[in-house]
Amino acid sequence: MTTSDAPAHPLSLWHDDPTLVPFRSKPLGGDIDVDVAIVGAGYTGLWTAYFLLKANPKLSVAIVEAQTVGYGASGRNGGWCSALFPASMKKISSLSSRDEAIRLQRTMNDSIAEMGSIVTSEKIDCEWKQGGYVSLARNEAQLVRSRNEVAGWNSWGFGDEHLSFLSASEASERANATNVLGGTYTPNCAAIQPAKLASELARVVEKLGATIYERTTVTRIGERRLDTDRGTVTADVVIRATEGFTAEFPQFHRAIIPMYSLMVATEPLPAKTWDAIGLAERETFSDKRHLRIYGQRTGDGRFAFGGRGAPYHYGSKVSPAFDIDDGVHDMLRGILRELFPAIGDAQFTHAWGGNLGIPRDWYPSVTFDRPTGFGQAGGYVGDGVSTAFVAAKTLTAEILDTESDLRTLPWVGRHSPNWEIEPLRWLGVNAVTQAFAQSDRDEARTGRPAGIAKAVWTMIGH
Repeated sequence: MTTSDAPAHPLSLWHDDPTLVPFRSKPLGGDIDVDVAIVGAGYTGLWTAYFLLKANPKLSVAIVEAQTVGYGASGRNGGWCSALFPASMKKISSLSSRDEAIRLQRTMNDSIAEMGSIVTSEKIDCEWKQGGYVSLARNEAQLVRSRNEVAGWNSWGFGDEHLSFLSASEASERANATNVLGGTYTPNCAAIQPAKLASELARVVEKLGATIYERTTVTRIGERRLDTDRGTVTADVVIRATEGFTAEFPQFHRAIIPMYSLMVATEPLPAKTWDAIGLAERETFSDKRHLRIYGQRTGDGRFAFGGRGAPYHYGSKVSPAFDIDDGVHDMLRGILRELFPAIGDAQFTHAWGGNLGIPRDWYPSVTFDRPTGFGQAGGYVGDGVSTAFVAAKTLTAEILDTESDLRTLPWVGRHSPNWEIEPLRWLGVNAVTQAFAQSDRDEARTGRPAGIAKAVWTMIGH
């Protein structure tokens, strides 16, 4: 066994961080009555509590969490705070208008600096570094997509401040990977330590007056009521912020499916290795393959690297056992070594995973129904760090009925269709994963854009 084959730590890198101070709270101790009850102590729930209490400190707000703060995607993700929105501009405009699609994307762009400002003002130590996001083109098909992507954004009125094309030398200067032909770059992305953001934000929210009940499982979300294994919560407003765990509630079982995304991390790399690799500004990075990969240079000088490829599990099942998939984790280690051979024999120290939420049309939503007091936000398709931030601000304006341009954004008040019944969704979702994987293999071999991937993206609505 070589050092690179050493068993990985079972915890995520983020939760195994010795500088992380986990948030800890007690379970619910019986029946309570509050103004606002939130299900889920991830980013959506925490930011919603934050903005509500900033606007009205007199509110009583309870957050109920089945596990611990940041247990789900909010504490396990790749550590990107990006302006990426899952639905394409074409889809958004087709369901609203060109101007509304542009307004939504500009709101996403603005959210990065705004969140960074709050992180600073609230003294949230989450290793925030807005170094932007570089996406590499490593074969001719990916290079075509890079040029088309920039031209597409230009046609919507977005220039280099949103996305710029990189030559081979410009892309390699940022991320010196193998076979780089070019790429794209946006400044609208920050690298973070996601578990720290969740824990630190929870502490801020608690100081503002919210109460967080961990280890308390909500068994049913009713009208102005939560049934839990430790008591009943009645509230004027109930917010569902459950993302990849939404399918565990029978009445929402087909609203959002859980898909697993897995990650690996290396040991800290020496300065000379980083000199050869780049990422000097801690740019987040990927390439233009269809089956998405994502990575960052961490604050302590490691690679944290992840990607799709894990299967969708029949019946939208969620289990900690799905966080580890030896085949996918081996694939990710191989991809990272192929991208950056300068890492040499560096040891991979961690391997983990978690689920993210995907709506049937890949279009997130924010909804609030005043007559019933029920609201929700989610379906972020893995781009949830900044999207949850914007969603929480929007939910706050909806709940408090305050004037805000956020309330008229085109993702507000819309409802995605339900997913198909089984076995149709198991067959369909896993077929899409395989189609993207095969398209990437074909493009790497031929350099020509894969027709099957284009057909799948069209079917999804992109």
